[in-house]
Amino acid sequence: MTIYILAFVVVALVITGMALGAIVQNKPLKGSCGGLNNIGMKENCDICGGDDDECEKEQERQRQAALNKTAAADLAYDATSKSDQK
Repeated sequence: MTIYILAFVVVALVITGMALGAIVQNKPLKGSCGGLNNIGMKENCDICGGDDDECEKEQERQRQAALNKTAAADLAYDATSKSDQK
């Protein structure tokens, strides 16, 4: 029974490590060989319509929107802060 638990823990750690690596890299997932390109369905993508450059542009737009959102949040005044009062 100990071997099964140990094997489960090792597999869970490997899966967690792979997931964290994918999240940290912040790249779109890619197939190893083919995917939609291989079966001729790349043009069915709702976002880019099969144009890889359009995918890159959309990712850049999303990054800029996220940066603008955090920048706007930084400009907000915190009225509950007592450190500014004298």
